[in-house]
Amino acid sequence: MSLTDKAIRRIRELIASGELPPGAKLPPEQQLAAELGLSRGLMREAVKALVVTRVLEIRRGDGTYVTTLEPGVLLEGLGSAVELLQGDTLLELTEVRRLFEPVATGLAATRISADQLAGVAGHLDAMHAARDDVELLNKHDAAFHRAVVAATGNRTLASLLEGISGRTVRARVWRGMVDGDVADRTLAQHREIYDALAAGDAALAEAAALIHVSTTEAWLRRHLAPAADVASQPEAGM
Repeated sequence: MSLTDKAIRRIRELIASGELPPGAKLPPEQQLAAELGLSRGLMREAVKALVVTRVLEIRRGDGTYVTTLEPGVLLEGLGSAVELLQGDTLLELTEVRRLFEPVATGLAATRISADQLAGVAGHLDAMHAARDDVELLNKHDAAFHRAVVAATGNRTLASLLEGISGRTVRARVWRGMVDGDVADRTLAQHREIYDALAAGDAALAEAAALIHVSTTEAWLRRHLAPAADVASQPEAGM
């Protein structure tokens, strides 16, 4: 473990112990460095690293503060990291979504309010209206799933699924451009999810979401392999 990592760990320990609770202002750099037995240079590097991970935030002219430490804040960087993943990890992300999203949808069926259900219905109507616009359809598709997961009331689960959705949304755009009848299948599957939510049927909602995500995963498995084979071929001469 590097000295910077040790410095990061020391600050995280102060936060975890409650000495620096969410929203707390850190002591001046020199004072905190002395209290932790660190050099100012190491302290500065540790603070920079924790700012990047959204544990700390620097308020210009005011000082450095602990963030709210809410899931949406701490997991915000997940989406950016996911975007850098390559190759087969796209399938791995879809597998992760298949593990989490159906269970989340089933849970939502037991907790969704009338207002939240109306919101989901609104996104479904918007998807119907955008059926001929692949990019707009996928925008509303993502909003539909976001609203469903939000209905669970589990902010950590919502943040995790939001973090992995960017890549899978783009995969659905790709799918829409290649597969001409995707809109009809996508709309039908979302209708089944909505109907299960409206009925408050957790098992049916989970099953409908599983079929939807599995359909996407199956399509990716069929299409990624040929694409990888083409990419591995040597380029033809001019």
